[in-house]
Amino acid sequence: MKVAVIGATGLVGSVMLKVLEERKFPVTDLILVASERSTGKKVRFLSKEFTILSMEEALSKKPTIAIFSAGAEISLEWAPKFVEAGTTVVDNSSAWRLTHALIVPEINGDTLTASDKIIANPNCSTIQLVMAIKPLHDAFQVKRVIISTYQSITGTGMKAVQQLKNEIAGYDGERAYPHPIYENALPHCDVFEQNGYTKEEMKLSRETKKILDDDSVLVSATAVRVPVKGGHSESVNIEFAKPFELSQVRQLFRETEGVVLEDNPAENNYPMPITAADKDEVFVGRIRRDFTQENTLNMWIVSDNLRKGAATNAVQIAEKLIQKKLI
Repeated sequence: MKVAVIGATGLVGSVMLKVLEERKFPVTDLILVASERSTGKKVRFLSKEFTILSMEEALSKKPTIAIFSAGAEISLEWAPKFVEAGTTVVDNSSAWRLTHALIVPEINGDTLTASDKIIANPNCSTIQLVMAIKPLHDAFQVKRVIISTYQSITGTGMKAVQQLKNEIAGYDGERAYPHPIYENALPHCDVFEQNGYTKEEMKLSRETKKILDDDSVLVSATAVRVPVKGGHSESVNIEFAKPFELSQVRQLFRETEGVVLEDNPAENNYPMPITAADKDEVFVGRIRRDFTQENTLNMWIVSDNLRKGAATNAVQIAEKLIQKKLI
């Protein structure tokens, strides 16, 4: 099992290596790629040191599977070349999400087939949303979702992490954002589209429909970047076609793989990024009926965006490919 990690020294790539170790993924040959300035550097994995290779060197090794986390431009250029070499690609960028299989293993992993050679990892904020609403959709039929996100700076990358560090230290350095992020909240995740929504907000709408395989589900989002170092939070309002009881909702979450119910406000128990850090589950709480509208629910969803929102989901896709004997 030759495994290539493209973008191995980035925030997501480094977590991918950690997750591969933790989950004891059957790696027989690890092939690491990063930017040109990192080529030749050493990275430790399972107590061994591996040298960062160029993309051409990695391609020549014809890996069994390549997990990409190096941005859409790199994926668009190189993923097809790896497929030509016989590699199956799991891509963490936005490059292939609307044109290829878009997979959250707990939800639609069983739809993967031998013809799926480029498999897209959904957007981090989408993954945690669909993990929480899928059991509710099956039971009560989701009609409409209104979501506001509170997204960690790690969703932007190392440049954003450094901007926050600089601002805390009072140093005026290079910025990842058009405004300060320290002691601030930016209603601006990704670029703005012509309709006034950001690309991040439209990802939530488009990807949710595709993963649930239901174009009738309406999703309207406002995505906000906050000065949190790890973990995305979401305030979600869901309108259903069918009536529900709160006890039914809570029981569904207790029974859903990969979801953890934290819903006891009287004891100050609810999901938070600080307690979701370094965990693979999606945490759900603050569950309450919307008293202003029939068959409508409010809840709060939190997940570690670098793990289930990116690295863990990608590795789980690879595991599903092995399970289905597709690689």
